[in-house]
Amino acid sequence: MKFVDEAKIDVAAGDGGNGCLSFRREKFIPKGGPDGGDGGRGGSVYLVGDDGLNTLADFRTKRRFNARRGANGSGRNKTGLSADDLEIEVPLGTIVIDFDTGERIGEVTANGERMMVARGGSPGLGNARFKSSTNQAPRKTTNGTPGEQRTLQLQLNVLADVGLLGLPNAGKSTLLRAISHARPKVADYPFTTLYPNLGVVRVEAHRSFVVADIPGLIEGAAEGAGLGIRFLKHLARTRILLHLIDMAPLDPEADPVADARAIVGELERYSPELASRERWLVLNKMDLLPEEEREQRCQDFIKAIGWSGPVYYISAVNGEGCRVLTGALMNRLEELKEAAINNVEPENVESSQDSES
Repeated sequence: MKFVDEAKIDVAAGDGGNGCLSFRREKFIPKGGPDGGDGGRGGSVYLVGDDGLNTLADFRTKRRFNARRGANGSGRNKTGLSADDLEIEVPLGTIVIDFDTGERIGEVTANGERMMVARGGSPGLGNARFKSSTNQAPRKTTNGTPGEQRTLQLQLNVLADVGLLGLPNAGKSTLLRAISHARPKVADYPFTTLYPNLGVVRVEAHRSFVVADIPGLIEGAAEGAGLGIRFLKHLARTRILLHLIDMAPLDPEADPVADARAIVGELERYSPELASRERWLVLNKMDLLPEEEREQRCQDFIKAIGWSGPVYYISAVNGEGCRVLTGALMNRLEELKEAAINNVEPENVESSQDSES
């Protein structure tokens, strides 16, 4: 599923250092002359492509970036130290737009590619620069020029890494709200999700992934029943499917085992390739199960459907188990990406059952 991740940031290059007004004053040298040095160049701001990033989530918390100014010149013709350039890492495919003018500055497309977005200020000149045959003792200097300042709009077309799968009211939208800043509609009736929602999950700095929540599937979806069939094609690009199961359905006659099998059947009818995609089982609404019955009921369910893959126990409404789940997903996505880069088959993920937060 494709969507646009956006961020607005302010960048400011460093000012150039000022030139120095100085005259040589040494014993036994009566006419030393001017020796004021030039200032240093201010640091420029660059965006640098990093293939280890896939979202703009890090810019939600830090939005202003300032490069250092150049140092002032000093006597004895000493030039001020130029400031280091500031490099900001962005995902590949980031489009850069000047927010104030709407001008498209460019796109970062390669790992390590550097794009200057704010030029550092030029250095000022010391008075030694203005010495001439007619002006042996100039008192003129210039200040460094200001560095460029810009507000940038960053845009990134991204694909969802993880797709949420399940019946209506399985808790997919609630989970998306719990692990990301997305705010899909949540209610206690079916089909509250009428179109796909996406959220960026930020595990820690420079580690994030995208989750897609599609409208819930119902039996017969592969033949066109319900809403989910319209969006099943979007899940074809995801790397991992999270199959959410409502372990405490409102309907006392509902059977989670039959519901789980129905979803798998719809996947197989729609696309055998999609049905074979790596899928994790997420047993939701643990908070509604009596604590002394949780483990047994979950184990009975897992045994009934013959599941041997990864399993996680969560309660999306209060966040229980969500942190463990997102951490495991991030680790697995990085493993899959590393395997793809090295052109090797990824190792099978081990079965896991964890309800700790």
